[in-house]
Amino acid sequence: MDLGISGKIALITGSYRGTGAGIATSLAREGVEVVIHGFNSGETANVVQQITADGGIARPVETDLFTESGIRALKDQLGQIDILINNYGKPAESSWSSYDNWSEEWERNVLLGVKVVQNFIDGMKERNWGRVIFVGTVGVDKPSNHSPGYYAAKASLHAIVRTLAMEVRGTGITANLVNPGMIATEEVKEMLTRAAKKRNLATDWESVEKWAATDYVPNLTTRIPNPVDIGRIVTFLSGEPAWYINGASIAVDGGSVDA
Repeated sequence: MDLGISGKIALITGSYRGTGAGIATSLAREGVEVVIHGFNSGETANVVQQITADGGIARPVETDLFTESGIRALKDQLGQIDILINNYGKPAESSWSSYDNWSEEWERNVLLGVKVVQNFIDGMKERNWGRVIFVGTVGVDKPSNHSPGYYAAKASLHAIVRTLAMEVRGTGITANLVNPGMIATEEVKEMLTRAAKKRNLATDWESVEKWAATDYVPNLTTRIPNPVDIGRIVTFLSGEPAWYINGASIAVDGGSVDA
């Protein structure tokens, strides 16, 4: 299927590792020029090198998006983009015993993405085309009591993308949300392998994955996707064939809510 996005420019926040890197890799394989974002100097080099070695086009941008100067630097360096993937976000260990870290979780997982959208949406309107995709979590339907502010922040993204879709009505821009389940990043694979070892289970990845996906963190496919698997879903939503998907929240969790 031709997704019609070859030659487009995509910014993926937090794409120096993990899921963001997988999304960038998938987009690059469709001919998209991907901007690999990191917060600190030197963070993006490995992902840029991997994508270019695979025949893709990638360039780095390293700036702290939690500062106004960092946001301005991002806009100044990039000028315009066609596709924005608000991938960055993570917990900050909030709890019900303290107000500490709740604001930080909203800043990381909601407000940072809002600021980036506000800096690039006008350019998309001028070109009558654009894609904005936020990355959430299946935890909005299956939250943990660890870092409740994180899950609450991610849950708000459902309303965020709907109101953004209304804001850009008829402009050729779409706004959507994907909510992945567990993803086999290197960190997650190491964590699951340690958990299997503690239970005296086999520690090769095939065995660990089967155990984790059927017992530890079950889903209905009994498999765990890698970052590029999630990237393929995001890439499709970025393409022309997905033009009629707008304001949607899409679970990409293998049916884990019902497992």
